[in-house]
Amino acid sequence: MTTALLQTTYFGPVQWYQKLARYDRCLIEQYDSFQKQTYRNRCIIMTANGIQALTVPVEHHGEVVKDIRISDHNQWRRVHWNALQSAYSESPFFEYYADDIRPFYEKRFDFLVDFNEAIRHTVCELIDLHPSVGYTDGYVLADGACQSADITDFRDVIHAKHPQPDADFEAKPYWQVFLRKHGFLPNLSILDLLFNMGPESIFYL
Repeated sequence: MTTALLQTTYFGPVQWYQKLARYDRCLIEQYDSFQKQTYRNRCIIMTANGIQALTVPVEHHGEVVKDIRISDHNQWRRVHWNALQSAYSESPFFEYYADDIRPFYEKRFDFLVDFNEAIRHTVCELIDLHPSVGYTDGYVLADGACQSADITDFRDVIHAKHPQPDADFEAKPYWQVFLRKHGFLPNLSILDLLFNMGPESIFYL
């Protein structure tokens, strides 16, 4: 059985969801230290002006990811939803999926991991993806511990700022709203794939 070890993500990139689709089992790390500028609380979308990062503000009362609380700072829910509407209102499937995505910007979640997992469940349902997902019950050490348990560690490979090589991931082009203006931009948030490709997203993964 193949197992992928992943960080929690906020509307994670296509690469992250590819692991859910292709591995027998996925483990989501809950006990790593929170770091800024990662997919844990950030997603990347394409807009008329190019790529844009949407970041969920958090309160740093706990350094372990499972203890990180979401902040209500700067009306981020309204800002994020408005950005998604602006970026994807002309995409083929935005209206089709909008009612499923909008509630994440109306309901309040206390903890980041709970928010991210609720998102993952919904996105997987929309894509018709049925992964086997578990959660770590302690921090999983890299290298030796992963090798002995036949786990492939993608925690630092799938990274917003400093991604590492991933021989299994090829960002094949698909149609994007601003393709003619910016060219194809790879490995954006799963929302980019979903709004542009709809039911065909599962075949891309």
